[in-house]
Amino acid sequence: MVPIVCITGCSSGFGQLIALQCAKTCNVIATVRTAKAKAELLDTALKQDLTLDVQLCDVTDVKAIKTLTTLISRTYGHCDVLINNAGVVLGGFFEDYSDQQIKHVLDTNVQGVIAMTKALLPLLRQSKQAKIINLSSIAGLAGIPSLSIYNASKWAIEGFSEALLFELKPFNIDVVLIEPGQYKTALFSKNLHIAKQANSPTSPYYEFSQIAFNKVQKKVQQYLKDPQAIALLCASIIHKKNPRFRYLIGHDARLRSYLKKCLPFELYKHLVQFIYNKTMQKAIKKIV
Repeated sequence: MVPIVCITGCSSGFGQLIALQCAKTCNVIATVRTAKAKAELLDTALKQDLTLDVQLCDVTDVKAIKTLTTLISRTYGHCDVLINNAGVVLGGFFEDYSDQQIKHVLDTNVQGVIAMTKALLPLLRQSKQAKIINLSSIAGLAGIPSLSIYNASKWAIEGFSEALLFELKPFNIDVVLIEPGQYKTALFSKNLHIAKQANSPTSPYYEFSQIAFNKVQKKVQQYLKDPQAIALLCASIIHKKNPRFRYLIGHDARLRSYLKKCLPFELYKHLVQFIYNKTMQKAIKKIV
């Protein structure tokens, strides 16, 4: 049977690539938040001779999730795979974030995943071998300066997923985490949310923010890899009978994870602090 797959956050980035790749072997329900994004995704699928069932759904909107769940139930009768991809990145230093920005990240990256999972579990239980694939990040395993709230959201998903792994196994539902490093997606360009006070000269972190954002833009342009690798990984996991719980992907993710696991934390801490201080030395000199 052809798997029925629901994927959130498909307007761009990982989500769009995953939806298009999975559509080659699955029946894909791809969710987006706006009518414009829906039209654009359908047009992209048509150009690639692929079929997608594109639906409007904001994962922070309980009513929208209920509407989507009802549609899937009536149209397909069950769901084989849920891929929780929708998420936002908030860059900048913690003190510069507004309360509204913090709430938006946690509502999308944490509560959105929880709400989607809870809503679709009855449909997933009707599958013979269902899967929940949660897009986490290396930021869910290692704290990264200037990404504190994003870190918090992904650490929450790590814990949530690990608990569900055991709770849902008796129902033949596998839970999988994908933990990418940094890839060249819109999350680091047009979809990157910046701390409210990051560009204000009155912020005590102003100099740090300017250095950090310039470094990110340079990495996006010169070093970050093709995100298609994430789409290919997701598509392969869908068809695996016994998937692993964690899939680290990207050399930076593997290196950071290896160092944190293998080094005593005090040594790891000094290493990260050394690299951070070296990067931020101009800003540090101004405040010392």
